[in-house]
Amino acid sequence: MRSLNGEARHGSGCESLSSLRRCSHPGCFVCGAANGHGLALEFRLDERGAVEASFPCHAVFEGYPDMLHGGIICALLDGAMTNCLFAHGHAAVTAELKVRFRHPVVTKRPARVRAWIASTLRPLHEMAAELVQEEQVMATASAKFIERPAALRFGA
Repeated sequence: MRSLNGEARHGSGCESLSSLRRCSHPGCFVCGAANGHGLALEFRLDERGAVEASFPCHAVFEGYPDMLHGGIICALLDGAMTNCLFAHGHAAVTAELKVRFRHPVVTKRPARVRAWIASTLRPLHEMAAELVQEEQVMATASAKFIERPAALRFGA
């Protein structure tokens, strides 16, 4: 895998993919370096175009005893899909998010979140993601994202 700090260019006014992330939402709870209370996940791009990041599942994010809160799971999946779009030069917002909780995610055990583009018909992108712990898929998501300029035009 390679870091999102790659040399790829795009047309948003930012110079690199990591710049796109910083320019688009520096205070993001999931990946924003400027958010001192956030998760600050570091996503990496793989050779197939998916992104992946590790998450330690600290007990502070617990819902029920020893289980990661469902809202945190949703945020991780959504953030991974957003970063996958950044890796491909798109700044987009979530228009629809569907999450399937397959198994409880245990706190105090690391997990990884992965996302990829399912299809694109600009300005709409259909995305998919999964959260894996101990080699088992614990949650999956599908989502529709709309590029930011289009979202502003249509109020999405």
